[in-house]
Amino acid sequence: MPSTPAQGRLATAAPIVLVVSLFFLWGMANNLNDVLIAQFRKAFTLGDLQSGLVQSAFYFGYFVLAIPAALFMKRFGYKRAVVLGLCLFGLGALMFFPAAEARRYELFLLALFVIASGLAFLETSANPLVTVLGAPETAERRLNLAQAFNPLGSIMGLLIGRHFILSGVEHTPEELAAMTPDAHAAFYAAEAAAVQTPYLMIGLFVLAWALLVMLVPFPRVAGVEAAREEGPGSAKDFAALFRNRRYLLGVTAQFFYVGAQVGVWSYMIRYAQESLAVGERTAADYLTWSIVAFMIGRFAGTALMGRVRPTLLLTAFSAINVALCVVAVAAPGPVGMIALASTSFFMSIMFPTIFASSLKGLGNLTKAGSSLLVMAIIGGAVLTAAMGLVSDVSSIHLAMIVPAICFAIVALFGWRSRRGIA
Repeated sequence: MPSTPAQGRLATAAPIVLVVSLFFLWGMANNLNDVLIAQFRKAFTLGDLQSGLVQSAFYFGYFVLAIPAALFMKRFGYKRAVVLGLCLFGLGALMFFPAAEARRYELFLLALFVIASGLAFLETSANPLVTVLGAPETAERRLNLAQAFNPLGSIMGLLIGRHFILSGVEHTPEELAAMTPDAHAAFYAAEAAAVQTPYLMIGLFVLAWALLVMLVPFPRVAGVEAAREEGPGSAKDFAALFRNRRYLLGVTAQFFYVGAQVGVWSYMIRYAQESLAVGERTAADYLTWSIVAFMIGRFAGTALMGRVRPTLLLTAFSAINVALCVVAVAAPGPVGMIALASTSFFMSIMFPTIFASSLKGLGNLTKAGSSLLVMAIIGGAVLTAAMGLVSDVSSIHLAMIVPAICFAIVALFGWRSRRGIA
């Protein structure tokens, strides 16, 4: 008996809901890192450069696994790549439990690397899947809409971190020095153990979601058969991409955008603590509201793209963020804090717009192209560490000059791409 149109829509709806949920899940994982930086800085008495290694370990996982994820996807299809990514994500989250028991910072970094390895599979598969499920001319708008669910996950991650990880206990150096060795050890052990339950629950939830994705039928374009028809990936795919100037400029823009986003969010709590003299929980509230602005920007930006060319909007938003970062550098305090938090609204459209614009017209090179764009996420590791270094030798507000430079490069990509120029 042939299926009715309603049955067909229902069969397509479930996979779409599952794919969109992935944007929520990796948003939660990404922004929990911002809380972890503040938590590990306290639990392991780290400087800004050392605590920035949280993002370095995390985004290095993206860099290492992005091409293997693309090759896996070319052979086995989008759906199996998603399942494998979720399994790695869940495994990495469960690794937080033994890392906290051992109270070893390097074990936490390893767990974050495994989580990021899973997210490399998820982002390499989910982003291009959204772009190919519809008309090419609306790819940027479609991906921006899907990505609008990402900040919902980000907000959830920050709320989990604020209420279940950050204790609000912040001893001064003098108070720590006055503690007995046993009290000192107990304090650090309790701060390290605070991550155990939240990450255990996240790990179990993600593994259950992997099972659900495995059981739900997906459209043919996401399966093994479509991947076999397309053919396996090869070095020729990447050689062709390296001859595409417009695409390479997109990869470069993505590197600097992710570096700017991760750097601003990673050190926003530190910026608030230093410039406003507030506690870690109050500082985390500024970051939470910044992510809310990011989410609003995603929906507003998607609506604007119905009237304004996406790359032109990208140029304007990037230029505004250059100015806001300069204000954060020049006026630390309430004005600088508002400027820094406001950058999130204008960052909102950048990742999906760069991603979709860079993939336009790639055809069979789309999966390989997706992998290099995901590899560009290593910018979050490199530039966050650079900001930590600038902060350690000067101050956190001066470190905001790094994202200002990054946004200028994104503006250049938007301007050069507004009419397909390379």
